[in-house]
Amino acid sequence: MAELPVADTLARPLRDLRISVTDRCQFRCTYCMPREVFGRDFVFLPRAQLLTFEELTRLARIFAGFGVRKLRLTGGEPLLRRDLDQLVAMLAGIGGIGDIALTTNGALLAGKAQALAAAGLRRVTVSLDSLDDAVFMSLNDAGFPVAKVLDAIEAAAGAGLAPVKVNMVVRRGVNEQSVLPMAAHFRHSGQVLRFIEYMDVGTTNGWRLDEVVPAAQIISEIDHRWPLQPVEAAYPGEVARRYRYRDGAGEIGVIASVTQPFCRGCTRARLTADGQLFTCLFATAGHDLRGPLRAGASDTELAGQISAIWARRADRYSDQRTRQTSRSPRPAPKVEMSHIGG
Repeated sequence: MAELPVADTLARPLRDLRISVTDRCQFRCTYCMPREVFGRDFVFLPRAQLLTFEELTRLARIFAGFGVRKLRLTGGEPLLRRDLDQLVAMLAGIGGIGDIALTTNGALLAGKAQALAAAGLRRVTVSLDSLDDAVFMSLNDAGFPVAKVLDAIEAAAGAGLAPVKVNMVVRRGVNEQSVLPMAAHFRHSGQVLRFIEYMDVGTTNGWRLDEVVPAAQIISEIDHRWPLQPVEAAYPGEVARRYRYRDGAGEIGVIASVTQPFCRGCTRARLTADGQLFTCLFATAGHDLRGPLRAGASDTELAGQISAIWARRADRYSDQRTRQTSRSPRPAPKVEMSHIGG
């Protein structure tokens, strides 16, 4: 299929696709899948509702026809999806796709990094919110220790998936005291630590604006200890603001969706494990692609549906949030992080 670029109502192109392969996760992180909601009785998607690898690959090929060049596999925890390296290999065979990445909690990564890299995975992002075991295990609520995540990061780097990006969600009153220890640990490591402002994705995590530690505060704290200088964005629409240590110890990034929104440069679409297309991380509703896909729609028909959805896109939630959050006592329910894949 020849490339047919499409732009939304704010002239934003479609360049990145995040694919959730499962809504399941073995962690119960308090900012994503709190145990009081995602408990023993929570009903996850049955296997028959998940898109197959063939269906995911078919849709990814159609998205590539619109100019999508980067794919990221997410969840839930994507490595809970059996034989994920087979999907990576299938996606790597799509013409025009130049980058396939994975976001993971790291619990299963050490044993799978080599196979994923061999299949065509280019990059990996690992979540780690503190180096303090008590803090980290309180956050993941699964008794999973820091050491195993660090081992997974080393395994990924050893498999050629370097530099590994390490994501730390910073929440006031919970783990902001871990910012400097995390920075100290990953200086000179060759990996890229990124600090993420605590975001109001979904409605189950009890998000409050006063629990957000602003990115500017994080950068100021680190810069006071180890001087930093800004780095130019690597590509248009890069969400992380990058900084390098002036002493050459590497770089860090901050993702400041709350205090420094980047909606105007957002080129991302999100596909859930059950085939719902979302045009914003903070969306309240998706668009069903699984139905027409399984009803026999042709590639041209599916492309037409996707094109129409993107052309109508006007999402700029983070821009609007900065003005409206404090005035909205009953915000509309948003799709959960575990379902849309972050």
